[in-house]
Amino acid sequence: MKKKLFLTLTALVLASVVALSQTPATPKHKTIFQLTEPQGGDWNTLFVHVQNLQDAFRNDGGVQVEVIFFAQGINMLRKTNTAYEERLKKLKDSGVMLAACQNVMKLYGIKSEDLFPFATEVDAAVAELTRRQEAGYAYIH
Repeated sequence: MKKKLFLTLTALVLASVVALSQTPATPKHKTIFQLTEPQGGDWNTLFVHVQNLQDAFRNDGGVQVEVIFFAQGINMLRKTNTAYEERLKKLKDSGVMLAACQNVMKLYGIKSEDLFPFATEVDAAVAELTRRQEAGYAYIH
């Protein structure tokens, strides 16, 4: 009976160690970008900046990235903007949070279903920027 209990506990400990070793650590670096500009060069530059940031910190503890879209920049997250859908989805799949400002959504009459399904929403862009800066995020605008 004791041997069986010992083996069971050993198996549980080993399973826990394996599970913990596969859990990604909290990234060392944290950055939030804002995108407020209408469609143009800044939209394409966003992808370059995020990729450069991810590459730079890949071997230095990783980076958590969030992009907050408000003002005219919110249009980048609209389902009708198919030219950017694949690239935005790739960002999301790499761990980047893509957040739309609900205040701007109300102002422009944008509904949740008008946005790409991988987009998230925040109550107010300025509040989200404040929260993230208070949490130690670098702010890029």
